[in-house]
Amino acid sequence: MADSGSALSTSLRPIRKVLIANRGEIAVRIIRTCHELGIETVAIFSDIDALAPHVRMATEAWCVGGAASADSYLRADRVLEVARKTGADAVHPGYGFLSENAEFAEACHDAGIVFIGPPAEAIRAMGDKTAARKLMEKAGVPMAPGTVDAIDDADEAGAIAQEIGFPILIKAAAGGGGKGMRIVRRAEDFRGAMDAARREATSAFGDGRVFIEKYIDEPRHIEFQIMADTHGGVVHLFERECSIQRRHQKVVEEAPSAILTPELRAEMGEAAVSAARSCGYVGAGTVEFLVDADRRFYFMEMNTRLQVEHPVTEWITGLDLVAEQIRVASGEALGYTQDDFAIHGHAVECRVYAEDPRSGFLPDPGPLMRHVAPSGPGVRVDAGVEEGGTIPMEYDPMISKLTTWGPTRDAAIRRMRRALDEYEVAGVATTIPFCRFVMDHEAFTSGTFSTHFVEQHFSPAALKRGDELPDEVLAMAAAMYVDQFGKTDTPLATNGQGAFSPWRLRRG
Repeated sequence: MADSGSALSTSLRPIRKVLIANRGEIAVRIIRTCHELGIETVAIFSDIDALAPHVRMATEAWCVGGAASADSYLRADRVLEVARKTGADAVHPGYGFLSENAEFAEACHDAGIVFIGPPAEAIRAMGDKTAARKLMEKAGVPMAPGTVDAIDDADEAGAIAQEIGFPILIKAAAGGGGKGMRIVRRAEDFRGAMDAARREATSAFGDGRVFIEKYIDEPRHIEFQIMADTHGGVVHLFERECSIQRRHQKVVEEAPSAILTPELRAEMGEAAVSAARSCGYVGAGTVEFLVDADRRFYFMEMNTRLQVEHPVTEWITGLDLVAEQIRVASGEALGYTQDDFAIHGHAVECRVYAEDPRSGFLPDPGPLMRHVAPSGPGVRVDAGVEEGGTIPMEYDPMISKLTTWGPTRDAAIRRMRRALDEYEVAGVATTIPFCRFVMDHEAFTSGTFSTHFVEQHFSPAALKRGDELPDEVLAMAAAMYVDQFGKTDTPLATNGQGAFSPWRLRRG
């Protein structure tokens, strides 16, 4: 196997042009930092993204294929071909798509192009959950009781589960996002759950291996941002609370967590740094933990990339994490130690998706007829689409990430309420009403929630219906729709459900 750049290096390699192997809000976010640093950018896009903001903002842009991710953003060969043609020094993968693809990181290195991310070996080690558990065991990072290796024999696995004690969790060794995962509370349900988990893991990841671990009831999902250089420097940049989730995927995050004491924060941060060192990590990464009701913490996984929720860390530390990634990738030392950091205030993030929380958070792609983002002190909006554009069904339906900062948690939450109330979206259903529900809920404001917040506290009936949009907004949106998508003989009318036909118009 070719050397993928895992050896520590002290040589500097200036980066003058970066290809962003991604789309949407993260591509926009990376382009902005690059331009602030005087670095030229190359955007890639699929044919349905030709008019997307990241395409227009980059120094130059190249089409890499059709609408399906497999035909465009996941085509590593085409991405590298564009990098060579444009003379890009480096590739930033963002998150998703090729960001945790060890073969792509290796191919970049072999082509003489800097991969702005960790070495391929680190991606491989942490991408396989059983390999990661072995590393964490060796590094002394706390883990929930369970098997270190994948286990195939259902009888043997059932016996281990009995020894650990139910409830237990069956997890896919090669994936994430809740795929290939089953909670088992009774011994008689174990075999069926294991078979189902293996089938789902095989379908999702092409790898049916599973392992088991003790299931933590009412956990908090708390992750630590780490940054490591090629000179042996590793620091953590404090934690993010990510327990408000739907379908095992985050929708509201904050930094710092409301439940961590300074002592627990230091202990978990040290464990996160040990996890990074154990795999020779370089760049920005996230070590994720579960914290139980007694505030004992257990390693869950490591994400070998920048996270969606990184803005809340930037708010409380003052760092530009993308700029830090680029500095580290060019060979610079961190230039700071753990003692140089302190938490400044509090930040909250709400992910604004084109999803309908009244229908089980089903995606709601379509034309974005109105998009007026909030602003003002302590408000940041990272958006990858704009009014008049479209939320395509082929990709993640994120519209934006809305983050707010305040000197205290209560101030940050109050500011988020105000920002959510100001946010205007028409054309698609969004998660804005759900996020507003969270900001008002006593379990969240008191900090007494868990990863089961949605199941325990939320129902579609709890959401307030938005007021009907003003006539002038409806008229403008209708004209925009006809202009973009052709004339219709169907009149614009309310359907009595807070939406409008023949196309939907909603405030959030």
